[in-house]
Amino acid sequence: MTFANFMDLALYHPELGYYRRNAARVGYGAGTDFYTASTSGVVFGEMVAAACTTLLGGADPADFTFVEIGSEPDGGVLQGVTHPFGATKTARVGESIQITGRCVVFSNELFDAQPLRRFVRRGATWSELGVALREDQLHDVELAATTENWLPADAPEGYVFDAPRAAVDLAALIAAQPWEGLFIAIDYGKSQNELAIETPAGTVRAYSKHNQSNDLLAQPGEQDLTGHVCWDWLQEVLAAARFPRPTVESQEAFFIHHAGAFLAKAMATEANRLSQRKLSLIQLLHPSHLGQKFQVLHARR
Repeated sequence: MTFANFMDLALYHPELGYYRRNAARVGYGAGTDFYTASTSGVVFGEMVAAACTTLLGGADPADFTFVEIGSEPDGGVLQGVTHPFGATKTARVGESIQITGRCVVFSNELFDAQPLRRFVRRGATWSELGVALREDQLHDVELAATTENWLPADAPEGYVFDAPRAAVDLAALIAAQPWEGLFIAIDYGKSQNELAIETPAGTVRAYSKHNQSNDLLAQPGEQDLTGHVCWDWLQEVLAAARFPRPTVESQEAFFIHHAGAFLAKAMATEANRLSQRKLSLIQLLHPSHLGQKFQVLHARR
């Protein structure tokens, strides 16, 4: 099968998929595999709510439903947060996405967890990478040569291009719903040009017990698989769905630009003490932590 099909099964199989298991995945506790911005507690949700209020440009947030897609089963970004929205709604893994009316549609590390197609350069062509079962062992294999208009025209022999096409399909599905308002996706990704020249081994990797691995076929269903999104492709999808000027900013810049008043007040309050809240702010904003590692795509229609 293609690697994308393998990744889909490993993450989302109804019984055996990593994101379908009834187990803790996110956090610092025993048995967890990775942490996200939501691990920082309510301050992350407060920053998101403040930024959304700014980006709504004077519209009353109470007229909007905050829709979070892909939240963990035990809560969402606004859990425990006093927020200004008229209502909240979540669409978790396996649930259908139905969005109508005036909404703020939010996701955090949703698109990087969508199956990626993998390709390797062989001579003047690209071959799609797949997975085969041989003697009870999973192996990487090269499938037939393929042509896709979004594959890089020039690449050196052996270059691996990981194509997040399922993320594009998901963004198109969300954008096609009959809603208006604000789209915000926090994730990590690169431009198409960066993916074409800066990542010769591809971007897909595995996470287990807070350790990164390149052994993508180990522990299927028991380790996370993730890869960079292509911001250019997602921006094109939004633009085609009547979102003018989809914008990508670093997480640091996004919150400073759009939640500045909230941050100024929070930092002034925590200035003279080393509290957990202050540490969370540092983790979310500092360039050496999550501030530059993550980017935010936002647009409004």
